[in-house]
Amino acid sequence: MFREIEKDGLRLMTAPNISARHAFTTRFGGVSGGIWSSLNLGENRGDDPEAVRENYRRLKSALGIKGLVFSKQVHKTRVRYVAGADAREPYGPLPYEADGLVTDEAGLALIIFTADCIPILLHDPKGHIAAAAHAGWRGTVGNIAGAAVEAMASLGSAPADIRAAIGPGISYCCFETGPEVPEAVLAVLGGDGERFIKPSANAGKAFVDLKGVNRELLVRAGVPEENISVSEECTVCRHDKYWSHRYTKGERGSQASVIICD
Repeated sequence: MFREIEKDGLRLMTAPNISARHAFTTRFGGVSGGIWSSLNLGENRGDDPEAVRENYRRLKSALGIKGLVFSKQVHKTRVRYVAGADAREPYGPLPYEADGLVTDEAGLALIIFTADCIPILLHDPKGHIAAAAHAGWRGTVGNIAGAAVEAMASLGSAPADIRAAIGPGISYCCFETGPEVPEAVLAVLGGDGERFIKPSANAGKAFVDLKGVNRELLVRAGVPEENISVSEECTVCRHDKYWSHRYTKGERGSQASVIICD
């Protein structure tokens, strides 16, 4: 079960199976005001840049972060290898697009952003390799989870050694979609994908379990099922605790998922 901790005033969630320093942030512990109150980590949401910078200062202090690597997320499946030279401060240049990051450089922190999409943190404690992936529905059905495992394997990880944590995101209960998402799930998983789809009372709609799909794709990539933890919290249901794009209709901040390679 995921555990909530308080660190330097920040309320953070941690996964039981990830031994590397990591966190899934909540809305609490920052200095932003208005619709971004209080721990907004999104640089492109319209918040005061100085407030966002202070929020990052607090996050870095709480987790002991020195170098922090960002990515320009575009709802695709590229997983990029990063090193210390890629670290930057908030609002610095970001010359590449990637929805996943992987590194084997000790002390380097990887960060991805969500507000209903599914965050995935991965860690190989034997090979000292870490990865972070942003899985919206397009990234999910494109198998960014498998791409992250493959990227770690290219650095020497054995998939059986990888621990994965699927963090807070939109859950089965609230992810009602048109037919394009169930069709894409079945395309990637075959008939087995049916167990992640539930018809809605609304014509032409269905509920889809994105967390379950990502878990299945990690297993198919070779990560043992017992090595995967999944947060039960839904960002829509818990919009008081997490940013939810769907609940706020886009008037919101962003939370982050961070892992520090050991």
